[in-house]
Amino acid sequence: MNKSVHVRDLGLIDYKEAWDYQEALFKDIIDLKIENRNAGTNLSTQNYLLFCEHPHVYTLGKSGDENHLLLNADKLAEHKATYYKINRGGDITYHGPGQLVVYPILDLDNFFTDIHKYLRFLEETVIRTLKHYGIQGERFDGLTGVWLDPNTSRARKICAFGVKSSRWVTMHGIGFNVNSDLSYFNHIIPCGIDDKAVTSVQQEIGREVDMEEIKSILLKEMADLFNFQNLEYGA
Repeated sequence: MNKSVHVRDLGLIDYKEAWDYQEALFKDIIDLKIENRNAGTNLSTQNYLLFCEHPHVYTLGKSGDENHLLLNADKLAEHKATYYKINRGGDITYHGPGQLVVYPILDLDNFFTDIHKYLRFLEETVIRTLKHYGIQGERFDGLTGVWLDPNTSRARKICAFGVKSSRWVTMHGIGFNVNSDLSYFNHIIPCGIDDKAVTSVQQEIGREVDMEEIKSILLKEMADLFNFQNLEYGA
């Protein structure tokens, strides 16, 4: 099993460009797995971890409801936002500058073949990262993501998750509100949940967060949880 991970920071990148890049890496891993099976070979598959931010964009998962986007085409343009229907699970969400987006393209055959455990590890990565900022992140029974004060009238979501997997290869991932402009969430019913608020690290601690710092913390926490053996940095 290959537990090495290629770490790539894509910076501020158009959503479709990042999606196409994910799809290409995802396809390469799956193609190699099929080749290994058909040829009886055992060539190592690669793993990738992509960090980025996106210009304002709304994305709708394959099980989502288009009515959860509250803007028409003209209003989208007015807010300088785009909209995509995509192939992850989940409903509608928002990405934008100040939100840390993490796309793990991992072959889970290299780690563990359990999607439930995979999602719990992604959540735990964020929960552990929040502790560095004095924030108690928690799970909310029956709802995905990482929440603050769940099961209270002050429940608010700080991180959303949406993944796709095939042949134990993953794509899509984490939308973590760090310094996000939370007003953009007013134009959707986030993840189809209309009675809960959203928040960000910046809003909770009252100051802007250094994105490079929080990326470094999250990467370390994820590496520890998943037992990444070697991190290879590159463009």
